Amino acid sequence: MWTETNNSLKREFVFDDFIEAFAFMTKVALIAEKMGHHPLWTNVYNKVEITLSTHDAGDIVTEKDRKLAAEIDKLLGE
Repeated sequence: MWTETNNSLKREFVFDDFIEAFAFMTKVALIAEKMGHHPLWTNVYNKVEITLSTHDAGDIVTEKDRKLAAEIDKLLGE
């Protein structure tokens, strides 16, 4: 579930292994590039943490962030 804190949407994803985590990140990267909206994220082994905010709007949560979060959720069948 995405949480909204400190003017950003955040979510942690856990996968079986690094390959699954990296494949997920690759899919997210393609979507983000197409939308022209790129996440702040970290990856350690099987865990990916994503933080979304809109920098040109003053680092706040906007509709762009909500749309990207929804697209990311779709990748997981949510």
